[in-house]
Amino acid sequence: MNEQKYRVVILKHLLINEEKQVGIMFQPNKLIQTVIKGLPNIKWSKKYGMAYLKNTSKNVDLIFKSFKGIAWVNSGNFFDKRSYSAGETPVSVNSFRERKLDPSYRRCPESYLLKLELKHYAFNTSKTYINLFEKFINQHKNIPLNEIDELQIRAYLQGLVLQNKSSSYINQMINSIKFYYEIVQGMPNRFYSIERPRKQHKLPKVISLEEVDSIIKNTNNIKHKCIVSLLYSAGLRRNELLNLKLADIDSKRMIINIRDGKGNKDRISILSSLVLEDLRIYYKEWKPRNYLFESPRGGKYSPASVLNIIKSSSKRAGIKKNVTPHMLRHSFATHLLENGTDLRYIQVLLGHSSSKTTEIYTQVATNQLKSIKSPIELLSLT
Repeated sequence: MNEQKYRVVILKHLLINEEKQVGIMFQPNKLIQTVIKGLPNIKWSKKYGMAYLKNTSKNVDLIFKSFKGIAWVNSGNFFDKRSYSAGETPVSVNSFRERKLDPSYRRCPESYLLKLELKHYAFNTSKTYINLFEKFINQHKNIPLNEIDELQIRAYLQGLVLQNKSSSYINQMINSIKFYYEIVQGMPNRFYSIERPRKQHKLPKVISLEEVDSIIKNTNNIKHKCIVSLLYSAGLRRNELLNLKLADIDSKRMIINIRDGKGNKDRISILSSLVLEDLRIYYKEWKPRNYLFESPRGGKYSPASVLNIIKSSSKRAGIKKNVTPHMLRHSFATHLLENGTDLRYIQVLLGHSSSKTTEIYTQVATNQLKSIKSPIELLSLT
């Protein structure tokens, strides 16, 4: 039996005394310990519970050579595994490079922008990260980025708590900071002990079938009607709707092809025959050329315009709730569940990676609740 497969060492990035190190994690084993002791200038970190040596290409090569035939070197967390197919175009954040800013304003480093592009982060995510990271570094203008320590970061985050910033905002701020130190600079141990706000478990906001019907009927024109109808009937996110091209509407298979959705994932959703009829009328009247919904000047329709359509239609329908595009998506999932659709199919239509994300709709579906009588009805109150 080959015992090598039972011996594993794991490589980690470490930052110790402001220097990049290669951390070596392992289970107690005499042979592994012998090899590690033979590495030049090897040291032990009590804080991280692993051996380490200076991060150089020579030392990394030496680690692999030293353990060859002795143990498997797991470098999955050490090297960037992301790869792209031929012809894939990274998202550009050039608009942030080309901004005209006050000379005293501390810009997001070019290395940060480049890494967002190379890792193909969605533009909206990139925008959020850049804006938040710049807020953070402009509060520490006189300190080199690699000298900002954990205490200063904690103090900054505590300030956000005192400003009553939401948990979501603080988590995004932490993500933007971690992205620089852990992804751009390759220091994944930098914030091991930074606590995140407790996740708030809020139920999705849903409107009734009748309210959806009223909103659609109170749209201004066929284009607005198609926008609202598609958001609801296919459970689309706003950006997914705006990214739809004419070729993505497959009337023969009665499906909608959603490309580069959240997490850069493709999926399909259902195409309603009622919506298809309206889309054909819309196409003849508006004649879009590339995207399904285009601005008057060409190009994609704006997110703000979609929101305004829903807000104004809801107001004309007399709905007092603050209806948003995403509320239509939540309503789509909830109404499917109430109508008996299997949760697994809803998960696929929504593009959720985990069934746990989809299961939250069981908490707002009311079809089972309607059959339950409150115990107050057992009382004689008249």
